[in-house]
Amino acid sequence: MIKIAFAGFGEVNTPIEVIERKCKKACEDLVKAGAEVFPFYPIRDDYEETYVNKATEYFTDKDFDAMVLCVAGWIPTHAILKVADKFRHKPMVLWGLCGWYEDGHLVTTADQAGTSACRKTLEDLGYTFKYVYDVVGLPSKTEEVLSYCASASAAAKIRKIKIGQVGYRDMQLYGTQFDGIAVKREFGVEIECVEMLEIVQRAEKLSESEIDKVVNGRIKKWKFLKEPDADAMKNAAKYYLAFRSIIAERNYAAVSIKDVDGFKKLLGFPPAPIFTLLGEDGISTIPENDCMGNVTQVIVKELTGQIGAYLEFYEFFSDGVLAGVPDYVPAEITDGETVCYPAAFGELSQSLLNTSKVKTGLITMCRLTVKDGKFAMHIVKGEGKTPETWEECGWDKPAPQLSGLKVELADTERFAQNVMGQHYIISYGDNVKKIVGFCKTLGIETIL
Repeated sequence: MIKIAFAGFGEVNTPIEVIERKCKKACEDLVKAGAEVFPFYPIRDDYEETYVNKATEYFTDKDFDAMVLCVAGWIPTHAILKVADKFRHKPMVLWGLCGWYEDGHLVTTADQAGTSACRKTLEDLGYTFKYVYDVVGLPSKTEEVLSYCASASAAAKIRKIKIGQVGYRDMQLYGTQFDGIAVKREFGVEIECVEMLEIVQRAEKLSESEIDKVVNGRIKKWKFLKEPDADAMKNAAKYYLAFRSIIAERNYAAVSIKDVDGFKKLLGFPPAPIFTLLGEDGISTIPENDCMGNVTQVIVKELTGQIGAYLEFYEFFSDGVLAGVPDYVPAEITDGETVCYPAAFGELSQSLLNTSKVKTGLITMCRLTVKDGKFAMHIVKGEGKTPETWEECGWDKPAPQLSGLKVELADTERFAQNVMGQHYIISYGDNVKKIVGFCKTLGIETIL
Protein backbone atom coordinates (compact mmCIF):
# COMPACT_ATOMS: atom_id res chain seq x y z
CA MET A 1 0.00 0.00 0.00
CA ILE A 2 1.24 3.50 -0.88
CA LYS A 3 2.01 5.45 2.29
CA ILE A 4 1.48 9.21 2.12
CA ALA A 5 2.15 12.01 4.58
CA PHE A 6 -0.61 14.57 3.99
CA ALA A 7 0.10 18.14 5.09
CA GLY A 8 -2.88 20.44 4.55
CA PHE A 9 -2.28 24.20 4.51
CA GLY A 10 -4.46 27.30 4.79
CA GLU A 11 -3.80 30.75 6.24
CA VAL A 12 -5.09 32.09 9.54
CA ASN A 13 -7.53 34.52 7.91
CA THR A 14 -9.43 31.80 6.04
CA PRO A 15 -12.25 30.20 8.08
CA ILE A 16 -10.68 27.14 9.66
CA GLU A 17 -13.75 24.98 8.98
CA VAL A 18 -13.35 25.62 5.23
CA ILE A 19 -9.70 24.48 5.21
CA GLU A 20 -10.61 21.43 7.31
CA ARG A 21 -13.48 20.49 5.03
CA LYS A 22 -11.37 20.72 1.87
CA CYS A 23 -8.43 18.83 3.37
CA LYS A 24 -10.67 16.12 4.79
CA LYS A 25 -12.23 15.52 1.38
CA ALA A 26 -8.79 15.31 -0.30
CA CYS A 27 -7.60 12.79 2.32
CA GLU A 28 -10.72 10.67 1.96
CA ASP A 29 -10.30 10.57 -1.82
CA LEU A 30 -6.71 9.34 -1.47
CA VAL A 31 -7.78 6.62 0.97
CA LYS A 32 -10.60 5.53 -1.34
CA ALA A 33 -8.07 5.31 -4.18
CA GLY A 34 -6.01 2.84 -2.13
CA ALA A 35 -3.45 4.86 -0.16
CA GLU A 36 -2.55 4.75 3.51
CA VAL A 37 -2.61 8.39 4.62
CA PHE A 38 -1.00 10.08 7.63
CA PRO A 39 -2.92 13.38 7.75
CA PHE A 40 -2.18 16.61 9.58
CA TYR A 41 -4.35 19.65 8.89
CA PRO A 42 -4.93 22.48 9.07
CA ILE A 43 -1.42 23.92 9.12
CA ARG A 44 -1.71 27.70 9.51
CA ASP A 45 0.79 30.57 9.45
CA ASP A 46 0.41 31.80 13.02
CA TYR A 47 3.32 33.90 14.31
CA GLU A 48 4.11 31.42 17.07
CA GLU A 49 4.38 28.66 14.43
CA THR A 50 2.30 26.36 16.63
CA TYR A 51 0.75 24.53 13.67
CA VAL A 52 4.04 24.18 11.81
CA ASN A 53 5.83 22.73 14.84
CA LYS A 54 3.04 20.28 15.68
CA ALA A 55 2.87 19.09 12.07
CA THR A 56 6.64 18.55 11.89
CA GLU A 57 6.58 16.62 15.14
CA TYR A 58 3.65 14.50 13.93
CA PHE A 59 5.34 13.47 10.67
CA THR A 60 8.77 12.81 12.22
CA ASP A 61 8.06 9.25 13.39
CA LYS A 62 5.86 8.27 10.44
CA ASP A 63 7.05 5.80 7.79
CA PHE A 64 5.86 7.19 4.46
CA ASP A 65 6.91 7.07 0.80
CA ALA A 66 5.91 10.57 -0.29
CA MET A 67 4.61 13.81 1.19
CA VAL A 68 1.63 15.69 -0.21
CA LEU A 69 1.78 19.44 0.39
CA CYS A 70 -1.91 20.16 -0.04
CA VAL A 71 -2.73 23.85 -0.39
CA ALA A 72 -6.38 24.37 0.48
CA GLY A 73 -6.11 28.17 0.53
CA TRP A 74 -3.56 30.97 0.38
CA ILE A 75 -0.57 30.29 2.59
CA PRO A 76 2.81 32.05 2.72
CA THR A 77 5.52 29.81 1.27
CA HIS A 78 7.62 29.86 4.45
CA ALA A 79 4.93 27.88 6.30
CA ILE A 80 5.08 25.12 3.69
CA LEU A 81 8.86 25.00 3.69
CA LYS A 82 9.13 24.84 7.48
CA VAL A 83 7.19 21.58 7.37
CA ALA A 84 8.63 20.19 4.15
CA ASP A 85 12.30 20.90 4.71
CA LYS A 86 12.88 18.21 7.31
CA PHE A 87 11.54 15.64 4.83
CA ARG A 88 13.06 17.07 1.66
CA HIS A 89 14.73 13.70 0.92
CA LYS A 90 11.25 12.38 0.16
CA PRO A 91 9.45 12.92 -3.17
CA MET A 92 6.60 15.41 -2.79
CA VAL A 93 3.44 16.57 -4.50
CA LEU A 94 2.48 20.24 -4.38
CA TRP A 95 -1.28 19.90 -4.73
CA GLY A 96 -3.46 22.97 -5.05
CA LEU A 97 -7.15 22.43 -4.39
CA CYS A 98 -9.70 24.80 -5.89
CA GLY A 99 -12.77 26.91 -5.20
CA TRP A 100 -16.43 26.07 -5.69
CA TYR A 101 -19.66 27.55 -6.96
CA GLU A 102 -22.22 28.79 -4.46
CA ASP A 103 -25.47 30.68 -5.22
CA GLY A 104 -24.42 31.09 -8.83
CA HIS A 105 -20.96 32.55 -8.27
CA LEU A 106 -17.41 31.36 -7.70
CA VAL A 107 -16.02 31.19 -4.18
CA THR A 108 -12.25 30.83 -3.90
CA THR A 109 -9.76 30.49 -1.07
CA ALA A 110 -6.90 31.46 -3.42
CA ASP A 111 -5.41 27.98 -3.47
CA GLN A 112 -3.41 28.64 -6.64
CA ALA A 113 -2.04 31.86 -5.21
CA GLY A 114 -0.41 29.63 -2.62
CA THR A 115 0.86 27.03 -5.10
CA SER A 116 2.09 29.50 -7.70
CA ALA A 117 4.05 31.32 -5.00
CA CYS A 118 5.59 28.02 -3.87
CA ARG A 119 6.25 26.05 -7.07
CA LYS A 120 9.39 27.83 -8.28
CA THR A 121 10.78 28.05 -4.76
CA LEU A 122 10.60 24.25 -4.44
CA GLU A 123 12.25 23.95 -7.84
CA ASP A 124 15.01 26.41 -6.96
CA LEU A 125 15.70 24.57 -3.71
CA GLY A 126 16.13 21.29 -5.55
CA TYR A 127 13.09 19.43 -4.20
CA THR A 128 11.94 16.33 -6.04
CA PHE A 129 8.27 17.10 -6.59
CA LYS A 130 5.30 17.21 -8.93
CA TYR A 131 2.93 20.16 -9.18
CA VAL A 132 -0.76 19.29 -9.47
CA TYR A 133 -3.67 21.73 -9.42
CA ASP A 134 -7.41 21.12 -9.33
CA VAL A 135 -9.77 23.06 -11.60
CA VAL A 136 -13.16 24.42 -10.52
CA GLY A 137 -16.00 22.28 -11.86
CA LEU A 138 -13.75 19.36 -12.90
CA PRO A 139 -12.94 16.17 -10.99
CA SER A 140 -10.15 16.39 -8.43
CA LYS A 141 -6.66 15.29 -9.54
CA THR A 142 -6.53 12.55 -6.90
CA GLU A 143 -5.37 9.87 -9.34
CA GLU A 144 -2.56 12.08 -10.62
CA VAL A 145 -1.40 12.73 -7.07
CA LEU A 146 -1.61 9.03 -6.23
CA SER A 147 0.23 8.02 -9.40
CA TYR A 148 3.24 10.13 -8.48
CA CYS A 149 3.18 8.84 -4.91
CA ALA A 150 3.05 5.30 -6.29
CA SER A 151 6.27 6.01 -8.19
CA ALA A 152 7.85 7.20 -4.95
CA SER A 153 6.62 4.07 -3.19
CA ALA A 154 8.13 1.88 -5.90
CA ALA A 155 11.45 3.70 -5.63
CA ALA A 156 11.47 3.14 -1.86
CA LYS A 157 10.77 -0.58 -2.23
CA ILE A 158 13.37 -1.06 -4.95
CA ARG A 159 16.03 0.31 -2.60
CA LYS A 160 15.71 -2.93 -0.62
CA ILE A 161 16.06 -5.27 -3.60
CA LYS A 162 18.90 -7.70 -4.33
CA ILE A 163 19.75 -9.22 -7.71
CA GLY A 164 21.84 -12.34 -8.29
CA GLN A 165 24.30 -12.72 -11.16
CA VAL A 166 25.90 -16.10 -11.82
CA GLY A 167 29.17 -15.06 -13.40
CA TYR A 168 29.73 -11.74 -15.14
CA ARG A 169 29.96 -10.21 -18.62
CA ASP A 170 28.91 -13.17 -20.73
CA MET A 171 30.46 -13.07 -24.24
CA GLN A 172 32.49 -10.03 -23.08
CA LEU A 173 29.52 -7.82 -23.96
CA TYR A 174 29.79 -4.14 -23.13
CA GLY A 175 26.14 -3.12 -22.80
CA THR A 176 25.33 -5.64 -20.08
CA GLN A 177 27.87 -4.36 -17.55
CA PHE A 178 27.12 -2.15 -14.57
CA ASP A 179 28.69 0.30 -12.14
CA GLY A 180 27.81 -1.14 -8.74
CA ILE A 181 28.33 2.12 -6.86
CA ALA A 182 26.18 4.09 -9.32
CA VAL A 183 23.38 1.51 -9.22
CA LYS A 184 23.48 1.46 -5.42
CA ARG A 185 23.53 5.26 -5.20
CA GLU A 186 20.68 5.94 -7.62
CA PHE A 187 18.42 2.93 -7.04
CA GLY A 188 19.60 1.26 -3.85
CA VAL A 189 19.73 -2.07 -5.68
CA GLU A 190 22.43 -4.52 -4.61
CA ILE A 191 23.79 -6.75 -7.39
CA GLU A 192 25.59 -9.79 -5.99
CA CYS A 193 27.80 -12.10 -8.03
CA VAL A 194 27.48 -15.86 -7.56
CA GLU A 195 30.19 -18.25 -8.74
CA MET A 196 28.99 -20.91 -11.16
CA LEU A 197 31.03 -23.39 -9.10
CA GLU A 198 28.62 -22.90 -6.22
CA ILE A 199 25.71 -23.87 -8.47
CA VAL A 200 27.56 -27.01 -9.57
CA GLN A 201 28.53 -27.97 -6.02
CA ARG A 202 24.97 -27.64 -4.78
CA ALA A 203 23.63 -29.56 -7.75
CA GLU A 204 26.00 -32.46 -7.03
CA LYS A 205 24.65 -32.81 -3.49
CA LEU A 206 21.02 -33.24 -4.57
CA SER A 207 19.37 -36.62 -4.23
CA GLU A 208 17.84 -38.47 -7.16
CA SER A 209 14.43 -38.21 -5.54
CA GLU A 210 14.66 -34.39 -5.37
CA ILE A 211 15.64 -34.23 -9.03
CA ASP A 212 12.98 -36.72 -10.14
CA LYS A 213 10.31 -34.75 -8.31
CA VAL A 214 10.98 -31.71 -10.52
CA VAL A 215 11.31 -33.80 -13.68
CA ASN A 216 8.08 -35.71 -13.14
CA GLY A 217 6.07 -33.02 -11.37
CA ARG A 218 6.95 -30.05 -13.56
CA ILE A 219 9.12 -30.61 -16.61
CA LYS A 220 7.16 -33.57 -18.00
CA LYS A 221 4.00 -31.47 -17.83
CA TRP A 222 5.33 -29.25 -20.61
CA LYS A 223 4.27 -30.02 -24.16
CA PHE A 224 7.25 -31.53 -26.02
CA LEU A 225 7.19 -31.40 -29.81
CA LYS A 226 9.56 -34.37 -29.89
CA GLU A 227 10.96 -36.77 -27.30
CA PRO A 228 13.32 -34.97 -24.90
CA ASP A 229 16.65 -36.35 -23.73
CA ALA A 230 16.35 -37.80 -20.20
CA ASP A 231 19.71 -36.39 -19.11
CA ALA A 232 18.73 -32.92 -20.35
CA MET A 233 15.63 -33.02 -18.14
CA LYS A 234 17.64 -34.14 -15.12
CA ASN A 235 20.26 -31.45 -15.67
CA ALA A 236 17.54 -28.83 -15.91
CA ALA A 237 16.01 -30.03 -12.64
CA LYS A 238 19.22 -30.24 -10.63
CA TYR A 239 20.63 -26.88 -11.74
CA TYR A 240 17.26 -25.26 -11.16
CA LEU A 241 17.08 -26.64 -7.62
CA ALA A 242 20.62 -25.48 -6.87
CA PHE A 243 19.92 -22.00 -8.20
CA ARG A 244 16.53 -21.82 -6.49
CA SER A 245 18.07 -22.61 -3.09
CA ILE A 246 20.47 -19.68 -3.46
CA ILE A 247 17.64 -17.36 -4.52
CA ALA A 248 15.63 -18.35 -1.46
CA GLU A 249 18.57 -17.96 0.93
CA ARG A 250 19.63 -14.56 -0.39
CA ASN A 251 16.20 -13.20 -1.29
CA TYR A 252 16.99 -12.31 -4.90
CA ALA A 253 14.20 -10.56 -6.78
CA ALA A 254 15.79 -11.12 -10.19
CA VAL A 255 18.64 -13.22 -11.56
CA SER A 256 20.84 -13.77 -14.58
CA ILE A 257 23.17 -16.59 -15.64
CA LYS A 258 26.41 -16.63 -17.61
CA ASP A 259 24.84 -18.31 -20.58
CA VAL A 260 27.02 -18.75 -23.68
CA ASP A 261 30.46 -18.65 -22.02
CA GLY A 262 29.22 -20.30 -18.84
CA PHE A 263 26.56 -23.00 -18.79
CA LYS A 264 26.77 -23.74 -22.51
CA LYS A 265 30.56 -23.69 -22.86
CA LEU A 266 31.66 -25.12 -19.50
CA LEU A 267 28.79 -27.45 -18.62
CA GLY A 268 27.57 -28.22 -22.12
CA PHE A 269 24.05 -27.37 -21.01
CA PRO A 270 21.95 -24.51 -22.45
CA PRO A 271 20.05 -23.06 -19.45
CA ALA A 272 16.70 -22.35 -21.15
CA PRO A 273 14.74 -24.86 -18.99
CA ILE A 274 16.30 -23.42 -15.80
CA PHE A 275 14.94 -20.00 -16.74
CA THR A 276 11.59 -21.55 -17.62
CA LEU A 277 11.28 -23.17 -14.19
CA LEU A 278 12.34 -19.97 -12.40
CA GLY A 279 9.77 -18.06 -14.45
CA GLU A 280 7.08 -20.44 -13.22
CA ASP A 281 8.13 -19.42 -9.70
CA GLY A 282 7.59 -15.74 -10.57
CA ILE A 283 11.30 -14.89 -10.57
CA SER A 284 12.37 -12.23 -13.10
CA THR A 285 15.18 -13.62 -15.26
CA ILE A 286 17.34 -12.54 -18.18
CA PRO A 287 20.28 -14.36 -19.80
CA GLU A 288 23.86 -13.33 -20.57
CA ASN A 289 24.64 -11.43 -17.32
CA ASP A 290 22.49 -8.51 -18.42
CA CYS A 291 22.78 -6.49 -15.20
CA MET A 292 21.02 -3.39 -16.53
CA GLY A 293 18.28 -5.61 -17.91
CA ASN A 294 17.79 -7.10 -14.43
CA VAL A 295 17.50 -3.63 -12.87
CA THR A 296 14.97 -2.66 -15.53
CA GLN A 297 13.00 -5.80 -14.69
CA VAL A 298 12.70 -5.03 -10.99
CA ILE A 299 11.57 -1.48 -11.81
CA VAL A 300 8.91 -2.75 -14.22
CA LYS A 301 7.76 -5.42 -11.78
CA GLU A 302 7.40 -2.95 -8.91
CA LEU A 303 5.49 -0.47 -11.09
CA THR A 304 3.20 -2.90 -12.93
CA GLY A 305 3.13 -6.13 -10.91
CA GLN A 306 4.24 -7.97 -14.07
CA ILE A 307 7.29 -10.22 -14.30
CA GLY A 308 9.13 -7.99 -16.79
CA ALA A 309 9.99 -10.53 -19.48
CA TYR A 310 12.80 -9.84 -21.93
CA LEU A 311 12.74 -9.89 -25.72
CA GLU A 312 15.63 -9.20 -28.09
CA PHE A 313 15.63 -7.80 -31.60
CA TYR A 314 16.18 -9.91 -34.70
CA GLU A 315 14.96 -7.68 -37.51
CA PHE A 316 13.82 -4.08 -38.01
CA PHE A 317 10.99 -3.36 -40.42
CA SER A 318 9.57 -0.12 -41.72
CA ASP A 319 6.59 -0.47 -39.37
CA GLY A 320 8.16 -2.18 -36.36
CA VAL A 321 10.55 -4.84 -35.09
CA LEU A 322 10.78 -8.61 -34.80
CA ALA A 323 11.41 -9.20 -31.09
CA GLY A 324 12.02 -12.78 -30.08
CA VAL A 325 14.04 -15.04 -27.81
CA PRO A 326 16.38 -17.95 -28.59
CA ASP A 327 15.69 -19.79 -25.35
CA TYR A 328 12.56 -19.23 -23.24
CA VAL A 329 9.61 -17.07 -22.24
CA PRO A 330 8.16 -17.05 -18.71
CA ALA A 331 4.78 -18.65 -18.13
CA GLU A 332 3.22 -15.27 -17.32
CA ILE A 333 3.47 -14.06 -20.93
CA THR A 334 2.81 -17.46 -22.52
CA ASP A 335 -0.34 -17.79 -24.59
CA GLY A 336 -1.44 -21.33 -23.75
CA GLU A 337 0.72 -24.15 -22.45
CA THR A 338 4.50 -24.27 -22.19
CA VAL A 339 5.84 -25.76 -25.41
CA CYS A 340 9.34 -27.25 -25.66
CA TYR A 341 11.31 -28.25 -28.73
CA PRO A 342 14.43 -30.33 -27.96
CA ALA A 343 17.02 -29.03 -30.43
CA ALA A 344 20.71 -28.14 -30.74
CA PHE A 345 22.17 -24.87 -32.01
CA GLY A 346 25.53 -24.86 -33.80
CA GLU A 347 28.10 -26.75 -31.71
CA LEU A 348 25.97 -26.78 -28.56
CA SER A 349 24.34 -29.87 -27.10
CA GLN A 350 20.60 -30.37 -27.09
CA SER A 351 18.54 -27.76 -25.30
CA LEU A 352 15.00 -28.04 -24.00
CA LEU A 353 14.16 -24.94 -26.02
CA ASN A 354 11.02 -23.14 -24.86
CA THR A 355 9.09 -22.19 -28.00
CA SER A 356 5.83 -21.19 -26.37
CA LYS A 357 3.54 -18.72 -28.08
CA VAL A 358 3.75 -15.20 -26.68
CA LYS A 359 0.66 -13.22 -25.68
CA THR A 360 -0.21 -10.44 -28.08
CA GLY A 361 -1.56 -6.96 -27.35
CA LEU A 362 -0.42 -3.47 -26.45
CA ILE A 363 3.02 -3.59 -24.83
CA THR A 364 5.50 -1.14 -23.35
CA MET A 365 9.19 -1.86 -24.01
CA CYS A 366 11.91 -0.18 -21.97
CA ARG A 367 15.57 -0.43 -21.03
CA LEU A 368 17.71 1.31 -18.45
CA THR A 369 21.04 2.54 -19.77
CA VAL A 370 23.86 4.95 -19.02
CA LYS A 371 24.12 8.01 -21.25
CA ASP A 372 26.91 10.55 -20.85
CA GLY A 373 27.67 9.15 -17.41
CA LYS A 374 24.08 9.38 -16.18
CA PHE A 375 21.23 6.88 -16.07
CA ALA A 376 18.49 7.15 -18.67
CA MET A 377 15.44 5.05 -19.53
CA HIS A 378 14.40 4.41 -23.14
CA ILE A 379 10.67 3.74 -23.38
CA VAL A 380 8.51 2.90 -26.37
CA LYS A 381 4.96 1.67 -26.78
CA GLY A 382 3.90 -0.77 -29.51
CA GLU A 383 1.34 -3.34 -30.59
CA GLY A 384 2.58 -6.91 -30.19
CA LYS A 385 1.25 -9.22 -32.89
CA THR A 386 1.85 -12.83 -33.85
CA PRO A 387 4.86 -12.76 -36.20
CA GLU A 388 5.18 -14.41 -39.56
CA THR A 389 6.90 -17.80 -39.73
CA TRP A 390 10.60 -17.28 -39.12
CA GLU A 391 13.70 -19.14 -37.98
CA GLU A 392 17.15 -18.34 -36.65
CA CYS A 393 19.81 -19.78 -38.90
CA GLY A 394 21.89 -22.48 -37.18
CA TRP A 395 19.30 -24.59 -35.40
CA ASP A 396 18.81 -28.31 -36.12
CA LYS A 397 16.51 -28.91 -39.06
CA PRO A 398 13.62 -28.59 -39.06
CA ALA A 399 14.41 -25.30 -37.33
CA PRO A 400 12.12 -24.34 -34.44
CA GLN A 401 9.68 -21.44 -34.61
CA LEU A 402 11.16 -19.27 -31.86
CA SER A 403 8.98 -17.39 -29.42
CA GLY A 404 8.44 -13.75 -30.27
CA LEU A 405 6.28 -10.86 -31.38
CA LYS A 406 6.10 -8.55 -34.33
CA VAL A 407 5.96 -5.23 -32.47
CA GLU A 408 4.40 -2.47 -34.56
CA LEU A 409 5.82 0.95 -33.69
CA ALA A 410 4.69 4.47 -34.50
CA ASP A 411 8.24 5.47 -35.52
CA THR A 412 10.70 2.62 -36.10
CA GLU A 413 13.48 4.96 -37.24
CA ARG A 414 13.29 6.99 -34.03
CA PHE A 415 13.37 3.80 -31.97
CA ALA A 416 16.31 2.40 -33.92
CA GLN A 417 18.36 5.56 -33.54
CA ASN A 418 17.84 5.45 -29.77
CA VAL A 419 18.08 1.67 -29.19
CA MET A 420 20.15 0.95 -26.08
CA GLY A 421 20.87 -2.76 -26.40
CA GLN A 422 19.62 -6.04 -27.80
CA HIS A 423 17.47 -6.85 -24.74
CA TYR A 424 14.36 -4.84 -23.83
CA ILE A 425 11.95 -5.49 -20.97
CA ILE A 426 8.28 -5.71 -21.85
CA SER A 427 5.07 -5.19 -19.91
CA TYR A 428 1.53 -5.39 -21.20
CA GLY A 429 -0.58 -2.26 -21.49
CA ASP A 430 0.37 1.39 -21.72
CA ASN A 431 2.79 1.81 -18.80
CA VAL A 432 4.70 4.79 -20.19
CA LYS A 433 3.35 7.28 -17.62
CA LYS A 434 4.17 4.94 -14.73
CA ILE A 435 7.75 4.49 -15.88
CA VAL A 436 8.21 8.18 -16.65
CA GLY A 437 6.80 9.08 -13.23
CA PHE A 438 9.20 6.68 -11.53
CA CYS A 439 12.16 8.12 -13.41
CA LYS A 440 11.10 11.66 -12.53
CA THR A 441 11.15 10.88 -8.81
CA LEU A 442 14.79 9.78 -9.16
CA GLY A 443 15.87 12.44 -11.64
CA ILE A 444 16.41 9.85 -14.39
CA GLU A 445 16.22 11.08 -17.98
CA THR A 446 13.56 9.46 -20.14
CA ILE A 447 13.92 8.93 -23.88
CA LEU A 448 10.59 8.51 -25.66
